Amino acid sequence: MKIGFITSEYPHPQVKHAAGIATSIKNLAVALTKKGVGVIVFVYHQDESCIVHDENIEIHLIKKVNYNLFTWYFYRKYVQKYINKIVNVKSIDILEAADWTGITAFMYFDVPLLIRFHGSDAYFCKLEGRQQKIKNYVFEKLALKKAKLFIAPTSFAGEETQKIFNLNRNKIKTIHYGLRLDDFSNETPLVYNRNTILYIGTIIRKKGVLELAKIFNKVILENPIAQLILIGNDSPDLKTGSSSTYALVESLFSNEAKNQVNYLGKIPYSEVKKHIKNAHVCVFPSFAETLGMVTIESMAIQKPVVNTCIGWAKELIEDGVNGFLVHPLETDKYAKRILELLNDDILSNKMGIAARKKVEDVFDIDKIVDLNINYFKSIIK
Repeated sequence: MKIGFITSEYPHPQVKHAAGIATSIKNLAVALTKKGVGVIVFVYHQDESCIVHDENIEIHLIKKVNYNLFTWYFYRKYVQKYINKIVNVKSIDILEAADWTGITAFMYFDVPLLIRFHGSDAYFCKLEGRQQKIKNYVFEKLALKKAKLFIAPTSFAGEETQKIFNLNRNKIKTIHYGLRLDDFSNETPLVYNRNTILYIGTIIRKKGVLELAKIFNKVILENPIAQLILIGNDSPDLKTGSSSTYALVESLFSNEAKNQVNYLGKIPYSEVKKHIKNAHVCVFPSFAETLGMVTIESMAIQKPVVNTCIGWAKELIEDGVNGFLVHPLETDKYAKRILELLNDDILSNKMGIAARKKVEDVFDIDKIVDLNINYFKSIIK
């Protein structure tokens, strides 16, 4: 069996962008190859077209091409033509794409198409309570109509997407993202930088970073030596028109808090894992995710996590058992949970151990890969 993944991001030095979607695809792709499944990844919107190889995976970079008119249409047809050619040359059995902005709208493939709900624009707009561009909704709807079946990383993401696009519930299967657990071992879970709070993710409004500033202000009042480290790309803010969301975040910090904040921007992934190991507590006060890869990565490294309590998060964490769940707008309660962990080593360590156990039970890619393979086979049949 051979699988082709269509994506705009993938973790490779020659690929322009890689975030949570990229990590989840690579984890699955590598696990599939270990099971004898052939994997080819098609990465569109790249600077140049070329073929590279990584961990027994063939990666086709497809150059971004602009046209005088209707680039949104003609580029899709360009990508379609290229993929169909490789599908036939390499005997690919099934293709998988993401739902974001409906890249596969107007595309017709020679093999079945599966769409995984990494998070459509419509999904995120609904969770954030903002208006979606009609064009984006139409493209996403058309793309979903062409798919044979769907995979949701959480039941919440599947149910919300089903309602938005009026999809057939029976065609949606929940299969969580998986982690390569060997890559997230922590031999010294009791060694960390005390009172260090870590946030990882894009600096963008929907991730709850503005609320995080207010939360940290409250933490500092009780724990003046606490430190907040933020890692991730800055981004423009759609609501205010600001070119930097971090500038908005920074403006919210109190004078006391400002001195205890370190924004590192985007750093190599290997360094991110070091920061997770060194952290005392990891925080993810997001308003919009389908699952949240960095949450389960932090849990796998035995870190106590204070996570959002919205929908999908309840499938990752049992509140008070293997992490805490708090709504981002409840800034007093959120700060209180962080302080509980900073002030109680026994609770912090116990929660970290339980978090690792949860990931081993639910998010181990070596278990999850078989669920994917069986689902792929059902589509091919």
